[in-house]
Amino acid sequence: MDIATLLGLVLVLVGIIGGNILEGGNPMALINLPGFMIVIVGTLGATAMSQPLPVLMSAPKGIIAAFLGGAKHDAGGTVDLFVNMSDKARREGLLALEGDVDKIHDPFTRKGVQLMIDGTDPELLREIMEIDAGAQKERDAHTYEIFEFMGGIAPTIGVLGAVMGLMGVMGHLDEPDHIGPGIATAFVATFYGVFTANALFLPIGKKLQNNSKHQQTYLELVIQGLMSIQSGDNPRIVREKLEGFLAPGQRKRGGESEGGSEGGSSRREAA
Repeated sequence: MDIATLLGLVLVLVGIIGGNILEGGNPMALINLPGFMIVIVGTLGATAMSQPLPVLMSAPKGIIAAFLGGAKHDAGGTVDLFVNMSDKARREGLLALEGDVDKIHDPFTRKGVQLMIDGTDPELLREIMEIDAGAQKERDAHTYEIFEFMGGIAPTIGVLGAVMGLMGVMGHLDEPDHIGPGIATAFVATFYGVFTANALFLPIGKKLQNNSKHQQTYLELVIQGLMSIQSGDNPRIVREKLEGFLAPGQRKRGGESEGGSEGGSSRREAA
């Protein structure tokens, strides 16, 4: 569970609903089925019109990813993996890494290591891995752009709901019983549009975009690790290169061993 997303949603609800109560408002007045239909269903319909069906089907997964967090990677463990593989490759050759492939759980890393062991040309290996990383970035962009689109259109549809509500009021000025519900629909529809855009759709889209950036950083770490091993860099240089991708708190303290089994082999399966 992504605690930040959950906490943010709770704070949004507490802030808006709590503020409404403190102002003497009635939270139940925010529940309005016609306004909900106009804004939520209308936004979903407009979004469906704007996207191909396969892209649209990724939206539910995006919502789940926003609350559960992005792809889980032990970047520090992956650095240790490459440091140990570089030490082994320098001592025994790339073919000695064959037995390590099945221990790597991350498909991207496993594919790159296997291609490297198979003797793929370094430039071709980088090209293949960058194509994979770019395709993943494109898929991620399609998903978070859905929520950006929804965040942009929901307030406009809310205004449409307000206009429809006021039209209904103007058509029943001689019936006072219809004036109150019509005005309520008008204002609640606007509220739904602004609220869902700024408290749900846009934050979820931004969360998915940030998750994608973190994923791309990890994939670049893997590519650089493969290139370093293939070029024969010593373990210390491999660590220095790859730890540039890590936050300071994730980096090894000075004096820890760079090759062999200490610290690295226990993390090897985390990749």
